[in-house]
Amino acid sequence: MEIILCNTSNKNIHGIETNNIGMQLITGFAQCAENKEVKQYFVRGKELAKKQIKVFGDILLESDVQFSSTCGSTVTTSKVAPFSQKLMMFCIYLLNGFGIVGSSFGAIFSLRKDLSMKTALIAKDIYFYADEGVKIMIKNGWLEEPPQIEDRINLIKE
Repeated sequence: MEIILCNTSNKNIHGIETNNIGMQLITGFAQCAENKEVKQYFVRGKELAKKQIKVFGDILLESDVQFSSTCGSTVTTSKVAPFSQKLMMFCIYLLNGFGIVGSSFGAIFSLRKDLSMKTALIAKDIYFYADEGVKIMIKNGWLEEPPQIEDRINLIKE
């Protein structure tokens, strides 16, 4: 039983740490984004990270596991973008992919059903957030539309 709790603790602490770093990164991106839709997208990402930190923190607290959620860094007050909005969106796109994989991996290998459900729900939230980001990138010409299946019916009619 101790092994399960230890593995559970490590996964949750890792989830808190990665979301704390991600929240700071996306806060900085939100501060300097010029496009209103992109800025709002980053703000929603910050809220999603906060939600995940709370979920993981609550699990640890319920199990009487102590943790520290500070990472020792902070976001500057600068509003000057160090990168293009395209690059910032693509960075979040990649991090969303890692988040989905990490949450899914956690759900599959957890021996506690309650944790599997919570991490699966987190993966769902990340998926829908990532999908919204892909649509914003396609709309702004920052990401190509994914390949489409051939329209055989129209090809035959021509």
